Amino acid sequence: MRTSDFDFELPAELIAQEPLAQRDASRLLVVHRTSGELEHRQFGQLTSYLRKGDVLVLNNSRVIPARLRGVNAKTGGKFELLLLEEEGPNDWWVMLRPGKRARNGTRIQINGALQGPAIKGTVIESNQEGHRRVRFEGVSNILNVLDELGEVPLPPYIQRGSGSDLGQDRERYQTVFAQPAGSVAAPTAGLHFTSAMLQAIGQSGVEVCFVTLHVGLGTFAPVKSDELSEHIMHEERYELSSSAAHTINQAKAAGGRVVAIGTTSLRVLETASDHISGSVVPGSGRTGIFIHPPHHFKAVDMLVTNFHLPRSTLLMLVSAFAQPGRLGGVETIRKAYAEAVNRRYRFFSYGDAMLLI
Repeated sequence: MRTSDFDFELPAELIAQEPLAQRDASRLLVVHRTSGELEHRQFGQLTSYLRKGDVLVLNNSRVIPARLRGVNAKTGGKFELLLLEEEGPNDWWVMLRPGKRARNGTRIQINGALQGPAIKGTVIESNQEGHRRVRFEGVSNILNVLDELGEVPLPPYIQRGSGSDLGQDRERYQTVFAQPAGSVAAPTAGLHFTSAMLQAIGQSGVEVCFVTLHVGLGTFAPVKSDELSEHIMHEERYELSSSAAHTINQAKAAGGRVVAIGTTSLRVLETASDHISGSVVPGSGRTGIFIHPPHHFKAVDMLVTNFHLPRSTLLMLVSAFAQPGRLGGVETIRKAYAEAVNRRYRFFSYGDAMLLI
């Protein structure tokens, strides 16, 4: 398939700039995969599509304030750094702008409100994607001071004015169940859930469990190649605990359905699934799985997801899930997105949701 198969037109005013005041008040477009029927609901009505014995799987990765600002220690030129992946304490791969000025050996003074020794970063390596490996000094572990130094790494389509107070986004761009820190973008399907909603789901006989995938370039990097077969996913770290794997496998064995909340949760489950039995195997590691039509899904029966960018790997995954093992899911999702645009759904990270059943 070609990347252009996943183009669509979206009015700019439908790109959600702010989340709704109440998380579970978003709209929910329900897509019945077999019939193609569409239903329009509120997100709080998700529970009516669940039944006792199902298991809800959510990604509990916590977003870190991954955007830093600094200046060239020699020239004073400004830099913006987006931390991408930790190689070790004070050793990070970084998306650095302007990258052309960040040659190996460049020293960057990090701006911030910390008292004490100045924090500097030194560019020590670059890769084919143009990212820089930066080693920090002046602090024992920069990860521990990001809450004071860093900014919320909002996607570029969310507009904030110069000097904007991003304090509200620190809370809003985070799921209520976030635990281990490591993501540079939110697992956005989880943003719709409140603690009360999760508690009610658990009390209804639906199991709730968590996996971890630290969202990085593998999730949000654009597909630049014309052919999908030429795109290489960046690997991301994941973990599936023994207790979560046991809960999922037990539910499936008893006839329950596995409901993945978000594409990142689904990618963990597909990565960890046994190709023969379909059961999931606990463990941790790195996944570069790229799911696009046609794909046969082994573990997941239902998917809750937001509306995604055109030409993104997320849209490709959703299209694959719309008709497993076939190419027709592209058209199914194209029709669903057209309906969402017509009905003025809110798109992308702070937008509305879709349920595929």
